[in-house]
Amino acid sequence: MQKSVNVGGGFLVVFLCFIDCFQVGFAQPDANAKGTIRISWDDMKMDERGARLISYKDDYNGSRVIVVDKNGGGDSLTVQGAIDMVPQYNTQRIKIYILPGIYREKVLVPRTKPYISLIGDQNHVCDTIISWNNKASDADSDGTALGTYRSASVTIESDYFCASGVTFENTVVAEPGGQGMQAVALRVSSDKAFFYKVRVLGAQDTLLDETGTHYFYKCHIQGSIDFIFGRAKSLFQDCVLQSTAKKSGAIAAHHRDSPEEDTGFSFVGCMINGTGKILLGRAWGNYSRTIYSYCYLDDIINPSGWSDWNYPYRQKTVVFGEYECSGRGATAGGRVPWLRPLKYKDARPYLDIGFIGGEQWLKL
Repeated sequence: MQKSVNVGGGFLVVFLCFIDCFQVGFAQPDANAKGTIRISWDDMKMDERGARLISYKDDYNGSRVIVVDKNGGGDSLTVQGAIDMVPQYNTQRIKIYILPGIYREKVLVPRTKPYISLIGDQNHVCDTIISWNNKASDADSDGTALGTYRSASVTIESDYFCASGVTFENTVVAEPGGQGMQAVALRVSSDKAFFYKVRVLGAQDTLLDETGTHYFYKCHIQGSIDFIFGRAKSLFQDCVLQSTAKKSGAIAAHHRDSPEEDTGFSFVGCMINGTGKILLGRAWGNYSRTIYSYCYLDDIINPSGWSDWNYPYRQKTVVFGEYECSGRGATAGGRVPWLRPLKYKDARPYLDIGFIGGEQWLKL
């Protein structure tokens, strides 16, 4: 921004230009020539020294950075406190920089606060943890059971949301056959959200990928039963999917209401390992869509690989597929007989960010 000041020579002009440069990344969200807002790598970046210098300014609305420090050295002691500081219906990217620590709290990023980034140390993701311990059977203040979706430790409703270098955790340990043990660590019901180098840890129903289009890149997602489930359209690329099932479990349980609904889960280049025998996918309803491409499948994969639905109607309408996967768990000979073999032309729509329309909202 050009500033013209006719006092004290050129010193003040240089100083103001320095301040403008120092606040790089906190202005309007990036847009392409057509005006479409896009998430960029700059939205995920922050260093501790820069965050502290900016956040301690008196004019919070000008800084667009909030520092969370449980030890009292930042702008907020809690993550939720930092989110509460964001103006309603903000139009600028706001970065919430979370210093290392375990933040035992239940967090909601509401739909009325878009363009928020939660940022920890990308090189030490294990050091910054948001943790809670609700399960579906727990009662709320009026005695009503929370249910699965309200058990979430962290809920994201904010559009154009980003997270990096943070662990989302639900510490409930699901008991085999236990009632009401669903315990969500992260629920995402926003549109256009990007998760980079985050960990999502839980047991049964760890990640509720509820609605919207989302991109999970180089993330670690851990659980036992249906630990990635929902109705969203999401790409999981180069992620680690860690099964903790002691006997049997399932990775993905996707849901569609009709074959025309353009949603689904695509896993590309993921590493799948852990304990027990697990299914790659379990149909949630009649139209589930789940595709694995170029993934490494450990030998923990159940010989059938997928839910062996005996109902002919479901066998014709669910979309389960594998393309060019490797590892001892990738043996196609043991799959359910109705599994649809994929050729490149079949798998191509699921292999990159084009699957989630990412060229319209990502600039990476």
